[in-house]
Amino acid sequence: MLHSPAALPWPWTAAVLLFAATQILLLLYSTHRLLTLRRWVRARRRPRTPDIEPGEWPTVTVQLPVFNERAVVERLIDSAARLDYPPHLLQIQILDDSTDETFLRAGNRAEHWRRQGVEIELRHRQDRAGFKAGALAAGLESASGEIIVVFDADFVPAPDFLRRIVPRFSEPRIGMVQARWGHLNRERSVLTAAQAVMLDAHFLLEHEARASEGLFFNFNGTAGAWRRACIEDAGGWTHDTLTEDLDLSYRAQLRGWKFVPATDVEARAELPADVLALKSQQRRWAKGSIQTARKVLPALLRSALPARVKLEAVIHLTANATYPLLLLSGVLLLAVITIPSSLPSGLAVALDVSAILCGVLPVTAFLCAGQLAAGRRAWRIPGAVLSALVVGAGLTVNNTLAVAGGLRKPLGDWERTPKTGEAAGAIGRCVYATRRHPGAVLEILLAAFFAGLASFAWHEGRGRSIPFLLLLAIGLGYVGARSLRGAPGIRPILRVAIPARRVEESA
Repeated sequence: MLHSPAALPWPWTAAVLLFAATQILLLLYSTHRLLTLRRWVRARRRPRTPDIEPGEWPTVTVQLPVFNERAVVERLIDSAARLDYPPHLLQIQILDDSTDETFLRAGNRAEHWRRQGVEIELRHRQDRAGFKAGALAAGLESASGEIIVVFDADFVPAPDFLRRIVPRFSEPRIGMVQARWGHLNRERSVLTAAQAVMLDAHFLLEHEARASEGLFFNFNGTAGAWRRACIEDAGGWTHDTLTEDLDLSYRAQLRGWKFVPATDVEARAELPADVLALKSQQRRWAKGSIQTARKVLPALLRSALPARVKLEAVIHLTANATYPLLLLSGVLLLAVITIPSSLPSGLAVALDVSAILCGVLPVTAFLCAGQLAAGRRAWRIPGAVLSALVVGAGLTVNNTLAVAGGLRKPLGDWERTPKTGEAAGAIGRCVYATRRHPGAVLEILLAAFFAGLASFAWHEGRGRSIPFLLLLAIGLGYVGARSLRGAPGIRPILRVAIPARRVEESA
C-alpha cells in the first residue's frame, strides 16, 4: 500500500518538500524565459524606425579601459583610431591601469596615431582604485564628448560603428545604446561555441524583448554608448559592486532614462578560450549581479514603477540563483529516487521529470531561438545548443559559490579575464596566468556523484531523471577536469556539427 508523503520519515519528507520548492522557483525562472521569447516574437513584428543622421554630429569620447593587456592592446587602439567619425569631434582615451609592458605598447601606438592627426590620450593610473569603474570615472573628468563609448580590450569595432550607433540618440531621454557582441573565435572549440550561443540569445532575444516592453535592461560593460548627461545624472560610475555596468544601468533607468538595443550593430570580440578564464568571468558576473540586486532593488521596489517592471527587474537581477537551484535539485534527486514506493505514481513521475521540464527544456528552446535569430544554419544548431547546455551545467558549482559570495558584505576582487589576442580562426597563447579556484575539486566529486546517481536511477527503474543527472555529470566533469589540469587546451567533448582544433596555450 502506498503511503502519503506525510507518512514518510521526516528526513525524506523534508527532502521531497525542499525539492518541490526548488522546482517551483525554477518554474518561475523558466516561465520567464518563455515569456521573454514571446515578447521577442511580438517585438520582431514591429517595424524599426530607420536611423536618421543627425543634422549636427555630437562630440564623442571613446574610452578604452585596459589592465595588463599586452596581447590585445595594440589591436584595440588601432581599431579605435580607424573609427570613421569627424576627426574634430572624436576623442580617444586609453585608460591604462597596467603594471607590465602594456603601458609601453599603448604609448607607442598612441604616439603613432597622434602623428596621423588622431586625438588620442593615454592616462596611466598607479593605484587602480575602483578597478574598471575607477578608470572610467577618472577618464570622464577630462572627456570632451557628449557621447561616451566604451570598448574592452578584446574588442575590434568596425570603422562604421560610431556612424551607426550615434544616430540612435535621436531622443533626448535616450541615455544608453548597446550594440551586439560578435565573436572573433566562435568556431575555435566547443567552449567558445557554447559561449557564443548563450551570448547570442542574451543580446538578440533578451535585450530586444525587454526594450520593446519598456522593461529594464543593462549596458554590458563594452560595445555600448552613453549620453554623458545620463552617466552624471545617475550618480556616475561607482565601484561598490563587481558589475559597475549593471549597477549604473539600473540607477540610470530609475532616473527615467531610456535604453536602446542596437542588435543590428555588431562589435566583434574574443571569447575566453580556456575554462579558467571563463570561470573567472562568470564569477564576476554572477557575484556582481547579486551585489547589484542587494544595492538597487530596495529603491526600485519602493518606486512608482509598474508592478510588471519591478517583477522583471527582480527576476533579471537574481537570475543567477538558478545555478544553486539546479545544483540543489540534482542533489535532492537522491532522496526522491530512494523512495519510489512511498509516493503516488503520478507524483513520483512529476518529481522525476520536473528537473528537465523546469530547468532544461525552456532554456533549450530559448537558446535555439537565439541561434535562429543569429542566422545560424539549422543543421548546426543542435550541436551548438547542446554544447551550451553542457558548459552551463558545468558552471553550476562555480556560479553557486559566486552567488553565495554576492550575498556577503565583502566586495571581493575584480578578476580580469585574460585574452590571447587571436584573430578569427587563429590560435593564440594566453600570456597571463589565471587564478585557480578551489571549486574544481568539488566539481569532480559532484560529477562522480551525479554519474553514480544516474546509474542508480537506471537500476531502480527511474530513467526519467537520468538526462538531467547526466547533463550535470558531463558538464561538471568537463569543467572540473579542465580546471584541475590548469591547461586551457580545448578539445571538443561534443563533436556534433562543431569543428574544432586542438589548442595549446598556457594558463
